[in-house]
Amino acid sequence: MMAFEVINGSQAAAIAVQRAGIDLVAAYPITPQTVIVETLADFAAKGELGGEFVSLESEYSALSFCNGASAAGARVFTATASHGLAYMHEMIHWCSGARFPIVMANVNRAIGAPWCLDPDQGDSLSQRDTGWLQIYCSGAQEVFDTILQAFALSEELLLPCMVVFDGFYISHTYEAVDIPEIQDVGKFIGPPSFGAQVIPGEPGNLHGMASAENQQRLVRSRHEAMLRAPALYEEINGRYERLFGRKYGAIDAVMPPGARTAILTAGATAETVRWCLPDLEQTGLIQLRMFRPFPAKQLCAVLETYDIEKVLVVDRNCSIGAGGIFAQELKSALYGLARPPAVHDLILAGGVDLTGALIKNALSKMPLENRSTELWGVE
Repeated sequence: MMAFEVINGSQAAAIAVQRAGIDLVAAYPITPQTVIVETLADFAAKGELGGEFVSLESEYSALSFCNGASAAGARVFTATASHGLAYMHEMIHWCSGARFPIVMANVNRAIGAPWCLDPDQGDSLSQRDTGWLQIYCSGAQEVFDTILQAFALSEELLLPCMVVFDGFYISHTYEAVDIPEIQDVGKFIGPPSFGAQVIPGEPGNLHGMASAENQQRLVRSRHEAMLRAPALYEEINGRYERLFGRKYGAIDAVMPPGARTAILTAGATAETVRWCLPDLEQTGLIQLRMFRPFPAKQLCAVLETYDIEKVLVVDRNCSIGAGGIFAQELKSALYGLARPPAVHDLILAGGVDLTGALIKNALSKMPLENRSTELWGVE
């Protein structure tokens, strides 16, 4: 049985964690993520969390605590944003290298200098090479569902997973969210499926020195595990749909008949594009949900199936000196196609708001004969 509640994206994340049979939450609050850990702390104070809530003195300590608990076989969760994620950077590598299935919510916020509270995705995208799965959500319902799916995916692959959503646009915006009962969630997610590496009374040495050859084998095993993620994610979503009636893909495409242009984006901007589609001629939407691993085959299949001629990538980020990150990844994925579409990049660095007028203006500036343009949301 399910019940709709009007909550914001941060509350949706916290309730999903509470429903997931969590053993430990270790966290340090930072805007705009704070509501997640406040809600979880409230659950703990009322005896409704199920697991333990630990408040640490820093983000680095929070993720370190999660590492130790995961090594002991616990299902763990943390949340952060922006400079907090940057502070965790060293431990983020250790999580992946140790194959700890930690789930983390990252609420996008620009990284200084100067201080900016708007939802630039550069914080999470700067961690793209750390070996974490990354899934981007476009609304509170997706946040709730994806947190649960992330535990299943992460524990099967033994890789940590970052569930990412926009600060304020999603974290603080209220919408009706369909929330299953905790016992129904238990049928989907079950108990932790991975074993403990740290066992009382059985001393051992974890993560000691490795030769270059052994290190390469370990990196390769993580790489191969991550490449399994799209197919496994599809399987997990099939199970989720049978129980709760909702399903997501590594990408979600909405292509009206006759579409020749696609707008590719991730996060809250995907919902803006979705609402604008009826006013956009011969234009469809490709919502990128899974960023790591990058779903290159699925993207190419959609573009070829619908014979797309132009792609407008909406990037709420910028790799300084290289341009929008999603656009870079798409261009790499298109290498080898006989007739790749032209790729144009609309950069909304700093978290600039996407409007219908901005979309139409960008579409008007991307002629087919120009194979690539770089557009900025604020000139």
